[in-house]
Amino acid sequence: MAKLAHAAATPAAAKAGAGFILKKALISALVALVLFSLMIGVRTEAGPEGGLIYWTRFEELAGMVAAVFVGSIVVELLRRWWGPVETPKMPEAARKTLGLAGRVVAPALLIFTLLVPVIFYDQRYILDLGILVLTYVMLGWGLNIVVGLAGLLDLGYVAFYAVGAYSYALLATNFDLSFWVCLPLAGILAAFWGILLGFPVLRLRGDYLAIVTLAFGEIIRLVIINWQSLTGGPNGISGIPRPTVFGIPLTPGENGLAAMLGVPFSPSQRLVFLFYLILALALITNWATIRLRRLPIGRAWEALREDEVACRALGINTTTTKLTAFATGAMFGGFAGAFFATRQGFISPESFTFQESALVLAIVVLGGMGSQLGVALAALTLIGGFELFRGLDQFRMLVFGLSMVFLMVWRPRGLIGHRAPTVYLQHKQAISSDLVKEGHG
Repeated sequence: MAKLAHAAATPAAAKAGAGFILKKALISALVALVLFSLMIGVRTEAGPEGGLIYWTRFEELAGMVAAVFVGSIVVELLRRWWGPVETPKMPEAARKTLGLAGRVVAPALLIFTLLVPVIFYDQRYILDLGILVLTYVMLGWGLNIVVGLAGLLDLGYVAFYAVGAYSYALLATNFDLSFWVCLPLAGILAAFWGILLGFPVLRLRGDYLAIVTLAFGEIIRLVIINWQSLTGGPNGISGIPRPTVFGIPLTPGENGLAAMLGVPFSPSQRLVFLFYLILALALITNWATIRLRRLPIGRAWEALREDEVACRALGINTTTTKLTAFATGAMFGGFAGAFFATRQGFISPESFTFQESALVLAIVVLGGMGSQLGVALAALTLIGGFELFRGLDQFRMLVFGLSMVFLMVWRPRGLIGHRAPTVYLQHKQAISSDLVKEGHG
């Protein structure tokens, strides 16, 4: 009788399983249809006479929806075929090999970065891309202090980037101050605004903190747009002075650095100087972050990240801890903003939108919150890899989003997940029996 019941139940179970798979595939296809309709199905652009023109691509849309439908069925069938899979333990030899590779990657990446201007001296595109990547590496390391170490979700980090850029531009153009004088001032002003942001959010956590920081970034952008007498409004600020080498400009004239050194002038010389300048600023940010992490303030950041209630119970001043995290991260964002202003020679509010904050946050999350090497690799992947797909035109953002989704599925803690505390007990220790309720240690 049991065999007959099992034989009768098997077709019914298979029929129910097939129905569930088809239902799930249809839901996935419907979601894809809604999401891709405006991204792929209909495209709009401003016409030559200022009117809005559009065209349709229903064939590509149908292909994407069909791919999602079939892919959902295949994934569900493979999942049922494999069944639950236990996470295998990594062998000790493989773990040591990965640890050795991790220790080798950082020095090798640094050596290659130092040699980039030498190898690609006459390739302006490579140098510009390298400067852009290093700028986002510095921004990622600065935000990593707030998000990765202190655990405070900041969606308005671009505000400090903008404060640093506009501080340098206004000081340099109105008071004729050099880059080396304005650089620390831009960092100090950005840190001041970081403290101002920290006070209203002292009691906020999670989603509420993210909403307030997002609003702060938008407030700064709107102030820049509307305060036209100071910031120039939508027109921005132009004619921002370039940095000099000990007061010597990098120009082709007789007073330029090339003429004083007796070498032929090349436009690549300024790019090489800017490359090494942002590299030095990024390395200073990395060094300061590592040193701060080993100090008591860094341990307080990590304690705040893990459990704010336990952090208060330990007697740590969470107010000071949050304010120092916001101020330190904002200071490095201000330094990066000042470099951005002097490199571009022109800034406008369009350079400091929420998209910049989202991109920097994506770099920190994908690289691994708290991991310096992971942030650098993520910046190289997102910024440098993004250029590789420039030929895909409209599908470029789609490839970018899919790659982020796959990475989050396979590596939910980032490329190099690192949340281990800086200080921990190497060996177990017994405590006094007077300190425990049970009466033994």
